[in-house]
Amino acid sequence: MLNPEGTQHLDPLSEILALMKPQIHGYGGFMVPGNVDIHFPQYQGITCCAILVGQCWLVVDGLPEPKLLHAGDCFLLPHGRAFRLATDLPLKKDVPAIFCAPRRMSCKNPEVANETAYIAGGQFALTGGHPETFLHSLPPIIHIHSESGRAAMKWSLERIREELHDQQPGGSWMVQQLVYVMLIQVLRLSSTDTAVSSPCWLSALSDTNMSIVIANMHKNPGYPWTLRSLAERAGMSRSVFAMRFRAAVGSTPMEYLTCWRMLLAADLLRNSPEGLSTIARSLSYKSESAFGKAFRRLMGCSPRQYARRKIIEVA
Repeated sequence: MLNPEGTQHLDPLSEILALMKPQIHGYGGFMVPGNVDIHFPQYQGITCCAILVGQCWLVVDGLPEPKLLHAGDCFLLPHGRAFRLATDLPLKKDVPAIFCAPRRMSCKNPEVANETAYIAGGQFALTGGHPETFLHSLPPIIHIHSESGRAAMKWSLERIREELHDQQPGGSWMVQQLVYVMLIQVLRLSSTDTAVSSPCWLSALSDTNMSIVIANMHKNPGYPWTLRSLAERAGMSRSVFAMRFRAAVGSTPMEYLTCWRMLLAADLLRNSPEGLSTIARSLSYKSESAFGKAFRRLMGCSPRQYARRKIIEVA
């Protein structure tokens, strides 16, 4: 049995990213001229970009208002919606686009480029199981534009810009890794962004008490947690803790714990040779039957069906 005594403050965001397994699908830099709008189609994954030079409008399908982005801003689209980028409104000639390998910035002093924006970023496929579990509560746009956010992003954006401009040996690989860094920084910064107003695990990470509890759940998912023991970790009464956790996360503590356990179980079923009874016991389920019921309720199929589905996918 796992024991939570002596646990340290962990990093739930890193653990969640490890389960989502983001893999870069396309990345690079591109110009947005003043006479066109660049259209990116709907995508099964997430998109993360930064405005390196100039300013442009971001128009996301299904959202009523466009958003004006300035140099130094970053944005994340967590739901794969189609979007357009344009330097002016109303939208003009529609040019379809995809991310490609890094393209050299076309002028040595791009600040003086007339009515042109330069964008860098990438799109990520989420290859882990059930990434929607983590993404559904996030807002359709995460926009990093505060002074502190821009300062935090400055180093990585400057490195991306240098690599795109100079095209040194290994530049393509360097830009790819920097785009990964940009994604993590945007998620990290958005955890403290008051614009992420809806309850979700990401915004809950900025709450010291809630983040300690979530870290304990993540480190010891097999410990027989109860509402009382989790409340003790937060230093609160059960009723106050339950109310604050739901307000911050959008679910009850035990619902979050069960969800985390089942996501871990799904990952083990996909990627480990452990049997069902071993997985069940490691997650504090005394029987395969109880574990199977919890798994089916969240995942929509039995653990054995889930495991067989993975075998078929590999074959």
